[in-house]
Amino acid sequence: MSPASPQIPCITAHGACIPQVGLGTMTLTGRSGLRAIETALEVGYRHIDTAAYYENEHLVGAALRNSGVRREDVFITTKVRAADAKPDDFARVVDQGLANLQLPYVDLLLIHWPSKDVPLHLTVGALCKAKREGKARHVGVSNFTTALLEEAWMSTSEPLVCNQIECHPYINQDKVVAACEMYGMAVVAYVPMGRGGMAGEEVLARIGAAHGRTAAQIAMRYLIQRGMAAVPRSSDRQHLIDNLNVFDFALTRADMAELDALKASHTRLVDPPSAPVWDTP
Repeated sequence: MSPASPQIPCITAHGACIPQVGLGTMTLTGRSGLRAIETALEVGYRHIDTAAYYENEHLVGAALRNSGVRREDVFITTKVRAADAKPDDFARVVDQGLANLQLPYVDLLLIHWPSKDVPLHLTVGALCKAKREGKARHVGVSNFTTALLEEAWMSTSEPLVCNQIECHPYINQDKVVAACEMYGMAVVAYVPMGRGGMAGEEVLARIGAAHGRTAAQIAMRYLIQRGMAAVPRSSDRQHLIDNLNVFDFALTRADMAELDALKASHTRLVDPPSAPVWDTP
């Protein structure tokens, strides 16, 4: 780890130790994407989040090899999308992902989105099979609602360690977060800064000024202080460093209450036509 980078705390769930800040890699492609992932590893990231759908698993593997960082020191997550929810397709995509990464296993394998066409128990079975075969150290889900979490837990033979969901100060995810806590699952937040929408937000900027931090760092710290992990995406070196530097200060109780109030707007940014019926606030 770079001498200037902080130690990254982990959250634990069912034996998994997930670094609380990771690099989201959606849209990081080509040479610039490779450089961004290499830079993240250089400045101290030890959690990289990719997916078959992102078409950049090969870049994650190349960046890891180029970095000189030991494989066992980096927590790598990949995901299988809903279009490949049938067991045979799921297994094929997992094998292709490992070939792309040039790795024998990933640390965390997720069902990227629930399928509306394939019974969930079949996909969960394929997920568990991949773990039993040693292709993933841990397994979990992404974009699952409270009802889907219940169904998944009824179907699984392996502990589901996390639910990766959209989470930032402007969305109310209290119900699904509570369900994750009930099952002992970690919450991993994607788009934690609202796709850059936090930068000019008055409340976050004001709280940031009081702590000598950016609005984006306040959005990150809010999730960290709630016990979540977060995987912001960035290709900018300074932003990558800033996103890591959220462990040496704390928001006050009043800060947290003010930020909690923002979720009343319930602004959901990721809502494709294939999305499940979301939990209402």
